[in-house]
Amino acid sequence: MEHWEALKPGGLRFVWEDGLFRPGTDSFLLSSLPRLTAGLRVCDLGCGTGLLGLLLLQRQPDLHVTGVDIQPRAIALAEKAAVENGLTDRLMFQCADLRQIRHGFPTGRFDLAVCNPPYYPPGSGKTAADASRRIARSETEASLTDICAAAAYLLRWGGKFCLVHKPERLADVICALRDAGMEPKQLRFVQNRAETAPSLLLIEGCRGGRPGLVTKPPLLLQTDGGAPSAELNAIYFRNQEV
Repeated sequence: MEHWEALKPGGLRFVWEDGLFRPGTDSFLLSSLPRLTAGLRVCDLGCGTGLLGLLLLQRQPDLHVTGVDIQPRAIALAEKAAVENGLTDRLMFQCADLRQIRHGFPTGRFDLAVCNPPYYPPGSGKTAADASRRIARSETEASLTDICAAAAYLLRWGGKFCLVHKPERLADVICALRDAGMEPKQLRFVQNRAETAPSLLLIEGCRGGRPGLVTKPPLLLQTDGGAPSAELNAIYFRNQEV
């Protein structure tokens, strides 16, 4: 069954399906990391049904976003969302294996790549019962190394790669970025409150960048009283007029 939701009142609409991995907070948080300027060419690796691309376009309408995913069902829904939102000239999708990305795209085509990847190596973490959720959760179809290599191939020299991941895999993320020729430049942890341990990390790499990592203040999801933080409300487009 298809489910349609608006990013904000009167805003772009995204779609998800019961049989596919349901979009979550991670994509919303990741969409807040890149610095978006008009005209950027963006590639969303493992795009699913296209939520992250829509979030970026909601923040900066003058982007050209290409989503890539290995699941035909997800790509079909993402294309449906592009039509629904009148974005077929700026939001396109391709069904492809990230491990074979060189067969579908020229190198250096994009200014920015983004990815909400599977978090767990094969055989670790909770195993999903169906293939679609398993692909989204575990590195069964593309490893972290594969994803970083694909991003580096697609990016121009100086292009940025932004992804969200689990804090316990920070060392793996940094090693994979550097092995692919991308230098980690920005790191931000996501925490419920200031006194709690991080639950996610947001990181930006630069293809061909010089060493020098800036750790930004944590993104706090809640106030001391337990209410959503002002930054989280902004990320979710809350309290905005139509």
